[in-house]
Amino acid sequence: MASHKQLNLTLRVWRQASATAKGEFRDYKVYGISPDMSFLEMLDVLNEQLLADGEEPVAFDHDCREGICGTCSLMINGQAHGPDRQTTTCQLYMRRFEDGDTITIEPWRAKAFPVLRDLVTDRSALDNIIAAGGYVSVRTGQAPEGNSQLIPRQDQESALDAAVCIGCGACVAACKNASAMLFTSAKVSHLAQLPQGQPERATRVLKMIEAHDAAGFGGCTNTEECEAACPEGISVSHIARLNREYIRAMWTSPVGASGQGEGGGHG
Repeated sequence: MASHKQLNLTLRVWRQASATAKGEFRDYKVYGISPDMSFLEMLDVLNEQLLADGEEPVAFDHDCREGICGTCSLMINGQAHGPDRQTTTCQLYMRRFEDGDTITIEPWRAKAFPVLRDLVTDRSALDNIIAAGGYVSVRTGQAPEGNSQLIPRQDQESALDAAVCIGCGACVAACKNASAMLFTSAKVSHLAQLPQGQPERATRVLKMIEAHDAAGFGGCTNTEECEAACPEGISVSHIARLNREYIRAMWTSPVGASGQGEGGGHG
């Protein structure tokens, strides 16, 4: 049954007019917030209020509002996507907060994620990691018959567990080193366990690690904050597989043997 209790809140929001402007926190009051609103719907209410007062609305990223696109990336009271486990910001509901609460809202904080405006960051560094090797370049033609390539169930499930990564960057925001190792390992681990990913297996991990380090992401020190913050609950065991794939590629790939692709961002 829906709750009818209304919430009056203080929002401490990071405001920054542009990438080059100096940012600051500003406090706003919102009243009569329904506990059944999502966090983004609450921000919509704030923006309607700001527009009515002749102020600039707060810029924030969003798209699907269904927890599948990874766009709604916010740090809420110091936690990536807020206090709920395995939840994106758009799936966080205001019933999680109490009347009179002060909620601090800020963008991802990482060198590789520069703030563009307010709560919006440039996360194209993750796209660059994918572009470096997170794909299968062979021509597949028509989809093959389902049983033509038998894959052990354990490998199927592990690959799919990695493939669910939505690229939101919460792992980076939660990591004290701003490492994107969980993201990178999910993309590498997914393809490394499937037959389609074998032809480029060695070069893929070397190129993706190189892109990770070039973007300015930090190194992994295994504190596992990334797994705790991940809305899909992706396991750090994939980082262990990434390290094994990296060492294997360094010994077996001509790219690795020549010293290219070496990076210090891996854990």
